[in-house]
Amino acid sequence: MPACVPAHTAKSARTERSHPPHSPPRRPRRLRLAGADLSASVAVFLIALPLSLGIALATGAPLRAGLVAAAVGGLVAGRLGGSPLQVSGPAAGLTVVTADLIQRYGWRTTCAVTVLAGLAQLALGCLRVARGALAVSPAVVHGMLAGIGVTIAVAQVHIVLGGSPQSSVLDNLRALPAQLTGLDPAALAVSALTLAVLLTWPRLPGRAGRLLGRVPAALVAVTAATAVASLTGLVLPRVDLPSWRSHALAGLPQGPVLGLVAAALGTTLVCSVQSLLGAVAVDKLVAGRAGPTARAGRSDLDRELLGQGAANVVSGALGGLPVAGVAVRSTANVRAGAVSRNSTMLHGVLVVIAALLMVPVLEFVPLASLAALVMAVGIQMVSPHHIRTVTRHQEVPVYAATALGVAALGVLQGVALGIAVAVAVALRRLTRTRITHEERKGFHHVHVRGQLTFLAVPRLSRALHLVPPGAAVVVRLDGSFMDHAAYAALQDWQRTHTAQGGSVELTGRRTGVRIAEPAAPDGARCRCRPWTPWRNHQCGNAAPAPGDRGHRLAHGIRAFQHSTAPRVRKELARLAREGQRPSQLFLTCADSRLVTSMITSSGPGDLFVVRNVGNLVPPPGQGDDDSVAAAVEYAVDVLEVRSITVCGHSGCGAMQALLASGPDFASDTDSGSGHTRTPLGRWLRHGLPSLERMADDGRPGPRPAGRPPADAVERLCLTNVVQQLEHLRAHDSVARALREGVLELHGMYFHVGEAEAYLLTGADGEETFTRVEATETPQATETPQATAPTLTLSDTSGTLSEKTFQE
Repeated sequence: MPACVPAHTAKSARTERSHPPHSPPRRPRRLRLAGADLSASVAVFLIALPLSLGIALATGAPLRAGLVAAAVGGLVAGRLGGSPLQVSGPAAGLTVVTADLIQRYGWRTTCAVTVLAGLAQLALGCLRVARGALAVSPAVVHGMLAGIGVTIAVAQVHIVLGGSPQSSVLDNLRALPAQLTGLDPAALAVSALTLAVLLTWPRLPGRAGRLLGRVPAALVAVTAATAVASLTGLVLPRVDLPSWRSHALAGLPQGPVLGLVAAALGTTLVCSVQSLLGAVAVDKLVAGRAGPTARAGRSDLDRELLGQGAANVVSGALGGLPVAGVAVRSTANVRAGAVSRNSTMLHGVLVVIAALLMVPVLEFVPLASLAALVMAVGIQMVSPHHIRTVTRHQEVPVYAATALGVAALGVLQGVALGIAVAVAVALRRLTRTRITHEERKGFHHVHVRGQLTFLAVPRLSRALHLVPPGAAVVVRLDGSFMDHAAYAALQDWQRTHTAQGGSVELTGRRTGVRIAEPAAPDGARCRCRPWTPWRNHQCGNAAPAPGDRGHRLAHGIRAFQHSTAPRVRKELARLAREGQRPSQLFLTCADSRLVTSMITSSGPGDLFVVRNVGNLVPPPGQGDDDSVAAAVEYAVDVLEVRSITVCGHSGCGAMQALLASGPDFASDTDSGSGHTRTPLGRWLRHGLPSLERMADDGRPGPRPAGRPPADAVERLCLTNVVQQLEHLRAHDSVARALREGVLELHGMYFHVGEAEAYLLTGADGEETFTRVEATETPQATETPQATAPTLTLSDTSGTLSEKTFQE
């Protein structure tokens, strides 16, 4: 603003620009609070209240600090963060770091370190490096959480037994025998009751169990323990919340500079990684749930880092614990149906009200009950699912090194140790290569397992020179990387061997097909790529393997057996044991260009597919062909699918034939030749209602959103989808399932030339096909924009299983 312009003048100018003359002033924007957000905020509050007190107890901080962090996390991080549905507050993952800081520097310096960590997060958010945090190996992250969980659980065991925890895991383990000999029966009884309720409450059977299960187990467990302790008169240490007037705020940091910097960096690391990974997990939960999700939106990770930084600055300044995204509360928020950040913020308001008005009630809670609650959270951080995942990916050494390092040395040291082990494992995988040579049935087989780098070139050369000149060779490369030195050595040997009259076939796990071919006499080479089998690709130099010459189907089967079968065998074995349980009946055309698994990102067991010429559904009782009706009845009554999708496509040959012949299909003979209709002609008569529907001038007809149909063929393809859905509703099994509310019908249109999918919206002559927008990160489910209905291809758990097998 220029110095010569008064402030009130500038303000008036801005007002005139925002409100033109003679226009009514804008009304202030009102906060709209959805009912789903209100109920979700209450559910999250009931979980956050006992956990916040328990985490404060585990760290050795004033108990009020947990309430401050919960309130600030809800209000500040909830308002400024980039993940609308993630709930922030005091996190169990920060317990070890915070407890160590309090023990070393005291409470007020710990608050100052929290402020410094928040400022560091703000700087990282401004640099837009949030995505870089996701580059950390998942085995390191899971190991860090497991180590923190072990540390929490071992420390809280002492409080559960009626004692006090020591400073480290090793000290706690050494002191455990003495603690067992001097345990407090009252504290043990209250803790056992808390754990029993935590375990049994979510597993209550029947309808009553489902209704009661909506109340958080943590709240019920602490309430039950508090009631029993109060009614029986047990003498136990209880929550002590002194007056807010004596609440300690942040002070100037005191201690060695390097130590304080390391403490701030450690807090920044744990807060940032946990919050960012939590935001990604929340996005997956939102994408997988049923119902409206458009208002929530995807997470902006850089904004989330800024919001977390601001929350830590405020929480530390007000004397609160460090703040991070919390998985338990975020999951409860999503599952309770929250649709915007209002639920997170309102939960913060409820925490403030509780901290001001519920102090007399909270002071009845036994500390042993809170310790048992936090101990259960620590045990849950050692996730069996994470252990199975790292075992499947052969990263157990990284996980174990990180977990043991965090538990024995500390968070920063443990994470550094885990990263070092991860680098060592990656280098070992890169340099470990096994090369074998054998002769079978007149063919020499050279098998390379592992990455092919310059370090393996001498061994590769020795194996290749065992092949005599003029022999037929199959070189199998089972690795995902080949550097230039290895590639040059292999190509030089291939040219030499081919010039001597030999033949060379190179195969690889990455492609499932030949990745290189013998050089033709003119020096031309095949330029096949992994996706060429999905094209109408004819390689002029491709020589079939012996015994399969000219049989392209046999080539494809061999590629499946070699590359895809090992990957899907375990899943197919499971499906063979358990039987098929698809969630969708997908009825589409037999056109070879329509690859259902590709356009729906589905795998074995996901879809029950019925294909015929023209994606037709004959009305019940018409014609002699009951195959479609039988498939529909089997899918609805036996497989109990939850939705049926009729999918048409552009350029459908059946629709072109209907347009060309018109109503002549109604007769049993061809009007031109007088011959009896062929089976194809008799089948296409089931498409005549679609032709009549399109010719009805009283109906506007379906169209793609934003444009008219390209031509008459596309208009008939769209109309046919709508008409076949009407035929479906006439089948008894479908009509019954629709009345019971257990089945949904969807229309879909796939434009082959543009590779675009459209979903049917609207009804009663106002049908529109809305294009499905691609998400930022490809997911296994496609969710259209808010104007289109949700079409989710899912398994029995409600989310699409990760069974997409693509080469």
